[in-house]
Amino acid sequence: MNVFEYVIAAAVIVTVSHAASAEEAVVQTPAPVIHLQDNLDEADGLGWCLDTQGRGYAETLHAHSCKPRGGDVQFSFDSAKAEIRPVAFPDKCVVALPQDAHTEFGLADCDGNDPAQRFSYRAETLSLYDQGNPARCIAVGAASRSAGPYMSRDLVWADCRSPEPDLRRWIVRD
Repeated sequence: MNVFEYVIAAAVIVTVSHAASAEEAVVQTPAPVIHLQDNLDEADGLGWCLDTQGRGYAETLHAHSCKPRGGDVQFSFDSAKAEIRPVAFPDKCVVALPQDAHTEFGLADCDGNDPAQRFSYRAETLSLYDQGNPARCIAVGAASRSAGPYMSRDLVWADCRSPEPDLRRWIVRD
């Protein structure tokens, strides 16, 4: 086997082993809900949902284990208005925060004229992205952490062509 054949074989093995380790989330949260397709490392197999940080209302967001009863992990996507809204707080919309904020996403009063609140969804790639910059997708951070009986991750912007699609493939259930 020459070097080129060895490199190709190694790449195939890595790709197959990664695909085999991917586990689809079994989300019990009632619709509407927006969750990652892949369970990643969520310990109880609940999957990862958009969530307000802390209990109840918060102005900042992260990804969190999907809660079986729903609540602050229930979000809906309105493609006509290009808005993502938390079900528990219907007058609020997801907003991309300024770069100097300590987190990248939050909640604000809905404003249809605010480009920071405009998102789109590509069903064929399962991408939630910035309507003003389609190369910028919503993703979860690479590291998870304990969040009481659940788990959490940062909610971040990622290049839609990044080599880690499991961190940015979202299922939107109405």
